[in-house]
Amino acid sequence: MNNLVLAYLGDAVYELYVREFLIHNGLSKVKDLQNSAVKYVSAEAQANILEELINNGIIREEELDIIKRGRNAHSHYNKSTDIITYKKSTGFETLIGYLYLNNRDRLDEIMKEVLE
Repeated sequence: MNNLVLAYLGDAVYELYVREFLIHNGLSKVKDLQNSAVKYVSAEAQANILEELINNGIIREEELDIIKRGRNAHSHYNKSTDIITYKKSTGFETLIGYLYLNNRDRLDEIMKEVLE
């Protein structure tokens, strides 16, 4: 499957996990939910989370390959961030989309690490 399609799916899946997490943690006002979600779903936040997962040995070698394919996919990036951050974020979203389609248990493991 096209890596950018996986990133597109991964973006939606990731945001759903984050929203569910925030709601289960007692946030009930939309403004508070939105402000808290940005800490997880912005390109900068995703790039930082990805770096932390890699540095802590959470990401497996085969998952790094998926991330690299997503990171290297040709896309038009959002000018609100730099290209490096955007590409890391896209790689992270690609992994989330891939795991959603192929290994939900592993996706749950990674999301547990992200949201703890």
